[in-house]
Amino acid sequence: MSTAAVAADALAPRRSTKAEPRPDLKLVTPKRRIEGATTDRMPVRGCSGDALGRRVHEQPESATLRLTRRGRMLLTAVSVLVFGAAVLVLGLRIAGVLEPGPHFTHTVPVQVAPGQTLWSIAESTNPGQDPTIVVEKIAKLNKLATPADLTPGQTLQIPVAG
Repeated sequence: MSTAAVAADALAPRRSTKAEPRPDLKLVTPKRRIEGATTDRMPVRGCSGDALGRRVHEQPESATLRLTRRGRMLLTAVSVLVFGAAVLVLGLRIAGVLEPGPHFTHTVPVQVAPGQTLWSIAESTNPGQDPTIVVEKIAKLNKLATPADLTPGQTLQIPVAG
């Protein structure tokens, strides 16, 4: 019987019967108790999981990885895409398509005039190109450590984009 039914039974008014109670029967109503409920104080103490029968430090059993058919297909497709992209980028880089900067086809000798700088020479010989890249290429070809190494009358090999 549930606790609600017990409470409802206790609160319901008793029906009186006209019959006399029998003197040989003693009416005793046992106290009903809810199982597990207690008013006694519970002992409290600090303890680890080991004392309670649990193994705290033990790692759970590792689950094995199981791929479904769809998972294997997805993994294969992603692998093929990544590998294909790597091959494509490498092939384009080897072919020179992805190489940054202009493609210089040949060099021309230029004699430095007074007041000229590497920047002005780069702009005049390669007008459509970025002067920064051309200046770096000129310095590298002519083994110039700094722009101050430039002297009037000096002949430089200047790369020209084709």
